[in-house]
Amino acid sequence: MNILIIGYGRMGRLIAQTAPAGGDSIAAAIDLDNIASLADLGRVADVVMDFSNPSTLTPVEDYIRRTGTPLLSGTTGFSGEQMARLHALGAYAPVLHSGNYSLGIAVFQRVLRQVSGVFGPDFDVEITETHHNQKVDAPSGTALMLRDAVDPDHEKQTVYGRQGAVGRRPQKEIGMHSLRGGTVAGVHTVSFFGPDEEFSITHRAASRQIFVNGALHMARILKDKPKGVYDLQALLFPN
Repeated sequence: MNILIIGYGRMGRLIAQTAPAGGDSIAAAIDLDNIASLADLGRVADVVMDFSNPSTLTPVEDYIRRTGTPLLSGTTGFSGEQMARLHALGAYAPVLHSGNYSLGIAVFQRVLRQVSGVFGPDFDVEITETHHNQKVDAPSGTALMLRDAVDPDHEKQTVYGRQGAVGRRPQKEIGMHSLRGGTVAGVHTVSFFGPDEEFSITHRAASRQIFVNGALHMARILKDKPKGVYDLQALLFPN
């Protein structure tokens, strides 16, 4: 598999370092400071792996429309309007977006979808995510994915932290809390607090390598798909 990397930060560099061990190669790596060069590039790879920034969406859109290269995006922090634009690229190429490519997080989401209905309205839901002090967005894209797994129809209000006299906690609420510090690769905990019992699930990332391994795995699946927008869960768990 030949890869075009967009966003040559920590994730981009790890992809470039890891890919050759699996028999893959890097066609080019483009970072924020030379994103304009994308306009002069033809189809040079089997898949685009974008771990950049929402600010690069326009040149990425133009490139995918022009070349039809499959797009795997791990960029977080997109607005609703930007996500709609990203999904629209499915008319030109296979597109997959996820805020987290860890296979453990994929299983985490699947478990949450199964247990959330069991706990029902008698259990309060709180989500805590912890990341390194260089992360630019909060809450993390992964935390939002986990929230959506708990509440897929968005029937509950998400409350981002609490301060002051907030009053009695309503049932239809999900608390979201972000911690930033040090070099933490990523810790996510979803807790269900019920009458006299608590159930929590935690996923800890020891390093970003797990995200790279998962992203490369998904890229190999995506590159052979027809045009369209794909869901990571559906690709991993087709049944």
